[in-house]
Amino acid sequence: MTNASSSGTFRIGGEIAVHRMGFGAMRITGNGVWGPPRDKAEAIRVLKRLPGLGVNFIDTADSYGPDVSEELIRAALHPYNGLLVATKAGFTRSGPDYWSVNTRPEHLKAEAKRSLKKLGVARIDLWQLHRVGGNVPAADQFGAVKELIDEGVIRFAGLSEVSVAQIKAAQKIFPVATVQNHYNMASRESEDVLDYCEKNGIGFIPYCPLAEGGLADSGGALAKIAAAHDATPAQVALAWLLARSPVMLPIPGTSKVGHLEENVAACAIALTPAEFAALNR
Repeated sequence: MTNASSSGTFRIGGEIAVHRMGFGAMRITGNGVWGPPRDKAEAIRVLKRLPGLGVNFIDTADSYGPDVSEELIRAALHPYNGLLVATKAGFTRSGPDYWSVNTRPEHLKAEAKRSLKKLGVARIDLWQLHRVGGNVPAADQFGAVKELIDEGVIRFAGLSEVSVAQIKAAQKIFPVATVQNHYNMASRESEDVLDYCEKNGIGFIPYCPLAEGGLADSGGALAKIAAAHDATPAQVALAWLLARSPVMLPIPGTSKVGHLEENVAACAIALTPAEFAALNR
């Protein structure tokens, strides 16, 4: 079976080596990213399957559940030998599909420390500011991140859903290790951000890498190329992401072991230059 090591390696912060095909742990929660999963046993099986597939980069957040995703990851995988578990803060939740930005420095710092306990670690190796927003000056948010680094609560820090200008502003206060923006084959509004990340050695984590499943049923060039590789359109869409940039770190998520294995199998697809160009169009 294909191993995520086939996706290549990227060093977070120039130091922590991970296989580029990661796992997004939002879908192991309940409907609306709220509460426990419908099938907790299967969610645990998904998490336990990751190391065997070579997936050693997991992305989660305090708001997934909330708390549920982090707690399931700990239950299944602690003490995380060889795994990088990245988490985020910057939202509060009051119900299914409801997200409220909260980037007050005291909230960010308190949530990072809560994540330490929930994950059962002495330090979070990658912690990400889930949004730069709210009514808080960006400099104050970035200052809170710098404090977390200085206090040893987190090792490396990243940003989510940001512009190039926001990355540059943050870099004046702390080193930006990763950027997580909405990006997939059908939605490329963050091309300039990806290019900036590539030039500056910043990991680019595309969330919704399969357009929430929308690319799985796409026709046209995607379907033709998938047929040529005896693959699914979703697998080809993931292969395109990996081919797009060496700093690309896709994190497709799922709550089913079979789907997880299918996603990782995309690492074995080698697109030809002509296929890559066709998909770009």
